Amino acid sequence: MRSSTTLVLLALTGLACSTAPATRPGPAHPNLLIVYPDQWRGQALGCLGEDPVVTPRLDRLASQGLVLTQAVANYPVCSPSRAMLMSGRWSQANGVLANCNTSGTRFGYELRTDERCWSDVLAEAGYSLGWIGKWHLDGPREPYVSSPNNSAEFAWNEWTPPERRHGFGFWYAYGTMDDHLEPMYWTGEAPRDGAHRVQQWGPEHETDVALRFLRNEGGALRDPDAPFALVVAMNPPHMPYGKVPERYKQVYAGRSARELCPRPDVDLDGPGPMARLARDQTRNYFAMMTGVDEQVGRLLDALDELGLADDTIVLFTSDHGNCLGAHGEVSKNNPFEESMRVPFVIRWPGVIPARRDALLLSTPDIAPTLLELTGLGARTPAAMQGESRAALFRGQPGPRPDAQLYLWFPYGQPALGRRGVRTARYTLVIEKSADAPSVTTLFDREVDPYELHDVAAEEPEVVERLTRVELEPRLRRLADPWLDR
Repeated sequence: MRSSTTLVLLALTGLACSTAPATRPGPAHPNLLIVYPDQWRGQALGCLGEDPVVTPRLDRLASQGLVLTQAVANYPVCSPSRAMLMSGRWSQANGVLANCNTSGTRFGYELRTDERCWSDVLAEAGYSLGWIGKWHLDGPREPYVSSPNNSAEFAWNEWTPPERRHGFGFWYAYGTMDDHLEPMYWTGEAPRDGAHRVQQWGPEHETDVALRFLRNEGGALRDPDAPFALVVAMNPPHMPYGKVPERYKQVYAGRSARELCPRPDVDLDGPGPMARLARDQTRNYFAMMTGVDEQVGRLLDALDELGLADDTIVLFTSDHGNCLGAHGEVSKNNPFEESMRVPFVIRWPGVIPARRDALLLSTPDIAPTLLELTGLGARTPAAMQGESRAALFRGQPGPRPDAQLYLWFPYGQPALGRRGVRTARYTLVIEKSADAPSVTTLFDREVDPYELHDVAAEEPEVVERLTRVELEPRLRRLADPWLDR
């Protein structure tokens, strides 16, 4: 068994179903494995008993680790959330104020080359780093690369040159591309016009590559004498939902749309497009999750076979959730629970006690937490704005936040858009636009967990208190120009 521990971050909302005390300090510099599917809402873990999704391997992982049931994506859309994960900084500071696509490129929205990410720190400390799958942190540039989701006029997918990979020496990735059954990748050496496509479901193929990295036969893919950090960033369960192998769809055969989608915030019987979306695609969304669950099981089995399980931190989480018709919303980038809540399961046997915790974790907190867990807390960049929760993860005393920020910026308008806070009980959102009065929304999730009733007009004192005590101080620390509108 290696002397260094493998840190595996699994982004799933259902951490641990049992409780066990920490029994050992763990190695000084564990390995890190992060499994990071796209668009996986926090309610969708079988062991949580919320969505009727089949996830036996993740449920087992949750029984062995810490499950944060109230983790959120503070800006629940791909690029901004990923930038906060990597940088440990809020969007106002890291500059990724909306998705990396043609619209975002006009305003410089991409992860900066000089941004000091957790991965840069690990690489400088001697870790061998690998990234497999979706990156989505580079702005497309003309002439756009040939890709199914790029046209001559508008693009999403872009190559990431080596100097923009933030310490990841092993590279098998793409920007963003949604043909899950025939995905495309750039290898570490491939030029911008050198991507290749494969005839295999993306998560399965990426797990094959990840297993080769873990096994590292002949020391070909990483330094066998150094700790490693590997991110497996799968695109599913991101739309299009039907692009999933039939064997995973069969898991949900014979179940009605109402059985699969009992949520009262979905107009399942209506004639509109969101009702049709929920009726037609919920089973495919869950099928993708069951398929990803199987791949997680393969990774966990490999850790066992290689004797790395006890020295591995595994993290499962996601960049945001998915409404899939709830509240009349097609997907993410809104403040509803289905959009904001993400799974967060982290396992480090004997170090992180297995349990569930309602800690209000925010995305920027993840980077400093990982650095402290990997023994590199002293090297945390001063510019990181998140707070390490490593002590709490270990079951030790530590500060617990009272609220989580919510953010949304219109392209090119950093002083407008939505800002809000989510507490253990309330979700407050205030939207400012250029040509209309601001709009305030308040949900009391304690009595209205599905956020069906806006009570802002009925609870003005709650709105005032949350705005004054929780929202405005946070935005002032970020010098957010929204405050001055």
